[in-house]
Amino acid sequence: MAAVCFSSQLYAQQDSAKKLEEIVVTATKQPIKQSQTGKVITVITKEQIEKSTGKTVGQLLNEQVGLTINGALNNIGSPQSVFLRGATTGRTLVLLDGVPAYDPSLINNEFDLNLLSLNNIESIEICRGAQSTLYGSDAVAGVINIITTKSDVKKPFNAKASASAGSFGVFRGNAQVFGKIDKLTYSARYAKLTTRGFSAAFDSTGNNNFDKDKYNGDVINAALQYQVAPSLLFKTFVQQSNYKSAVDDGGFNDEKDFVIDNKNLMAGAGFRFNKGDISLTGNYQYSDITRDYTNDSTDKPGFVLFSTDKYYGKNQFVEMFANIKLSNNFSLLQGADYRFSNMNGQYSSLTIFDPVNPYVSNIKDTVQSQGSIYASLFYAAFEQKLNLELGGRLNVHSRYGSNHTFTFNPSYSINNNFRVFGSIATGFKAPSLYQLYSSSGKLDLKPELSTTYELGMQQTHSKFKNRVVYFNREIKDGIDFNYISFNYFNFVKQMVKGIELESTAEPVKNFILSFNYTYLHSKETSQSRITFDDTTYTYLLRRPKHNLNINAGYQFKNGLYTSVSAKYVSGRFDVGGYQKNDVQLDSYFLLNAYASFTFKKYIKIFADAQNVTNKQFFDLRGFNAIPFLLNGGIIFNW
Repeated sequence: MAAVCFSSQLYAQQDSAKKLEEIVVTATKQPIKQSQTGKVITVITKEQIEKSTGKTVGQLLNEQVGLTINGALNNIGSPQSVFLRGATTGRTLVLLDGVPAYDPSLINNEFDLNLLSLNNIESIEICRGAQSTLYGSDAVAGVINIITTKSDVKKPFNAKASASAGSFGVFRGNAQVFGKIDKLTYSARYAKLTTRGFSAAFDSTGNNNFDKDKYNGDVINAALQYQVAPSLLFKTFVQQSNYKSAVDDGGFNDEKDFVIDNKNLMAGAGFRFNKGDISLTGNYQYSDITRDYTNDSTDKPGFVLFSTDKYYGKNQFVEMFANIKLSNNFSLLQGADYRFSNMNGQYSSLTIFDPVNPYVSNIKDTVQSQGSIYASLFYAAFEQKLNLELGGRLNVHSRYGSNHTFTFNPSYSINNNFRVFGSIATGFKAPSLYQLYSSSGKLDLKPELSTTYELGMQQTHSKFKNRVVYFNREIKDGIDFNYISFNYFNFVKQMVKGIELESTAEPVKNFILSFNYTYLHSKETSQSRITFDDTTYTYLLRRPKHNLNINAGYQFKNGLYTSVSAKYVSGRFDVGGYQKNDVQLDSYFLLNAYASFTFKKYIKIFADAQNVTNKQFFDLRGFNAIPFLLNGGIIFNW
C-alpha cells in the first residue's frame, strides 16, 4: 500500500527508478505514484520498522526530517508532543489507516502515541504542509498516516513472534497471525511493552533518592477484509490499547505514588467499490478514551492528601468520497465527512482541612460536531510530467459556524532525474472541547487559520537522490491561554520558515548512507510568559532551530546487517517557570548502533544500542532523557 520516497534511514538496496514509481495513498486518498504528486511525503517502510525493533513509535518518528517528538527520548510513557515543521502540539493530524485519530479530552485534541505499538504497524506516511482540504481540522502542519493494513498476503496462514529485553528491565513481546483464505484476508496481533524505567524527574540535588517510574502497556488488534466481488471490498477492525505509567510531580520533583492509567478502544468498518472510471470509498470509526490520573500523596503529605483526575472522550467519524476519471487528463475527488466528539472530566481530592469529604470539580458532558464537503480536481499532461491539484473544503462547526480551505499543488518532471514542485494551501484547527467548555474555556473561540507556501526540487539517480524543500507557514488567531483572564483566547500569530534537506546514496553495493537536516526560523506574537504583556518571540519552545539525522547501514551477504546512526539537536528554550525567563537547553549529539543476523528467513536475532556514549542531555527541562540503552531479542517468521 505504501513505499519509500525519502526517509531519514534507508536500509535495503532497492532500485532507484522503482522507488520513484512506488505507490502512496495519503497525498490524494487514492493510490498514486509518488512522481505524480507535488506533496512532500516521507514513507517509513516495513523494512525500516523491522530494523527499529528496540524503539517506540515516537522515537522512530523523531528521526524523520521536519519532525520533533518531544518526550520520545524521555522515560517510556512520557507525553509525546508532535512538532511538525515547528507547529505546536495538536497541529499535526494523526491518521489510522487514513482515518483521523485524536483524543477530544486533551487540551489540544492530539492523539497519544503511547497507545500505539511499532510491532503492529506496517508502514507510516508523513505528508507535510497544510492538508486540511482533504483531512479537515488539525492538519495545519501535515498528517501522519499510521498504516496497519497488510498487503500482498497470499498464504492461508502466516505467523510471526518476537521477544526482546534490555536496559532498565525493558521487555517487548509481539505475536501475530495473518493469512488469506479465498476471498477473506485476516490478521490478529498482540504487543506487550514493560519496563522498570528510570526516574522521570531529574534529581538536581544529586541525592539519588528518586524512584524509578515503571510502564506497562498492551495493544491488541484484529482486522478482516472480504472481497465480495472483484469490484467490491468490505473491511472491519478493532483495536484495544491500554497502559499504566508511573510519573513524577513535575520537573525536578519526585513522586512515588502518582500513576496514569490510559485506555483506548477503536473500531471501524468500511468499503471500497471500483468500477470502470469510478472509485467509491466509505469509512466509519468509533473511538473512546479513558484517562485516569491518581495521586496518593502519602509520599509527600501536604495540602492535598489524595486526588484523582479522570477524563473520558469519545469520537465518531464517518466519510464517503469518490474518485472519478473524467478524461485522460482530468480526475475528480469529491467527498464529505462528519466528526462527532464529546468529553467529560472529574477532579476529586481530599485535603488536610477536610480528609473525609472530597472536593469535587466537574467538566460536564460536552459535545461538538463538524461536517465538511470537499473536492479536488487533478490534471496530468505531457505524459504525466505535469501534475496539478486544485481543491477546496467547506467546514461547518456546531459552535463557531463555518470556515473554508483551499489547496493548489503543481509539480513538473523536467526529465527522469529532476522534478520541481510547490504548493499554496490553507489549514485550520477547530478549538477543542476543553478550550471551549472547561472552567478555563471560552465559548466564542474561533478556529486557528494557517497559510503555507512550499517550493522544492527532487533529484534522483541510480546511486543517489536528494530533495530540498523551502516552506513558509503563517498562523493567525492561534489559540493560547490568557494568564490575565485565565481562559483561552484567539491571539497568537506565528510565522515559521524552514528548509528541509534529505539525501540518500549507495556509494558501493549494499552500503546505504542517508541524511536529513531541518532548519527553522520563527517569529511568534503571543502573551509574555513573564509579564503577560503582548510580546514577540524569535524562537519556539522545545523546538530546535537545527536538527540533523545521519544513518549508515551495510547488508552483508551472509545475512548480517549493521548500521550506525547519529542525531544532532541544537540549543533551544524551555519554560523556566511561572513568570520566569525561559531557560536555554544545551545542544546534544547522540550515537546509536544496530545489528541483526537472519538465519535463512525464519529466525532473526538483533541488538539495538541507543545513546552509545551515555550522553546526559535534556529534551524537557527538569526531566531525564535516555541514558545508554541496550536491547536485544529474537524474531520468528513462519
